[in-house]
Amino acid sequence: MGEIEFRDPAFLLLAILAPLVYWLARRTPSRIRYSSIAIVQGAPRSWRARLATAPAWLMALAVLSISVALAAPRTPDAESKVSREGIAIMMVLDRSGSMQARDLVQDDYSVDRLSVVKDVFRSFVLGEGDTAGEGRPDDTIGLVAFAGFADSLCPLTLDHGNLTTMVNDLEIVSPRAEDGTAIGDGLALAVERLRRSDAKSKVAILLTDGVHNRGVIDPKQAAEVAAASDVKVYCIGAGTQGRAPIPVADPFTGRTELRLFDVELDEDTLKMIAETTGGRYFRATDRESLSQVYADIDALERTKVTEYRYLQYDEHYRPFLLAGLLLVGLAATSKASLFRTLP
Repeated sequence: MGEIEFRDPAFLLLAILAPLVYWLARRTPSRIRYSSIAIVQGAPRSWRARLATAPAWLMALAVLSISVALAAPRTPDAESKVSREGIAIMMVLDRSGSMQARDLVQDDYSVDRLSVVKDVFRSFVLGEGDTAGEGRPDDTIGLVAFAGFADSLCPLTLDHGNLTTMVNDLEIVSPRAEDGTAIGDGLALAVERLRRSDAKSKVAILLTDGVHNRGVIDPKQAAEVAAASDVKVYCIGAGTQGRAPIPVADPFTGRTELRLFDVELDEDTLKMIAETTGGRYFRATDRESLSQVYADIDALERTKVTEYRYLQYDEHYRPFLLAGLLLVGLAATSKASLFRTLP
């Protein structure tokens, strides 16, 4: 429940009339003069005499209560605030052993490719730093990671905080038996998740740094399934071509050192997937260009969003109104009966 607020706070000014109402309620319209009241002053005061001002107090409290009721206190219902329509996006990330290469951040060999992808991914989804887009708060986004096998790590969701936590926990595959680059399996699994979505626009963003060499589904077959399912695929080829520094453990000393290894990126396959599905192919060779790629995709997939606001409130004026009316009734009744005065 949110903080209490007033729909018409100007009515609270009526509360300043409470002292005037109290004074008017206590005021007697006429008086009877006696030659002496010395005998009455010496007598003990009854409880009725002590409470003679009660009707006036009740009227003053009634004014306060009714003024609050007229101001209409209420609390907003935060859970039913906004309804917006977005698109469905499946992120398909490569986490094969080659993602350990240290070539996406110039002059800093401590950062591997997957770490850079995680940072850019977070910026794309949440809009952090505004380097890879403005954020996608209205889109359902899911995550598929692949190496030798494809795993659906997060279904399509608006809970982007949980999604980015899963991305942060994503690690490069370590068992050699699970290593490889199953592009077809990863894309097919993402398309299957998107097919279940009711979103009008469905997009897969496939990022890899290698060549398809594992899995049971061919990339061309996966691309055709995506096209038949109206899923547009944006492909990103990350990293350098040729040779890249990759950390390896020296078998004799146990120390980790960087060595240059041959790396290869299958751009033809990625271009084929993008062309088949109506998407685009992008090339990213460093952190800045990768951020720009995601920013370009962010701009391409900005849909015109119709926004409906259903801001609901819990109204709290009724107890104050009932209390005010009850106080008026008690004041009038008690003044006419229990606390009746003469003349």
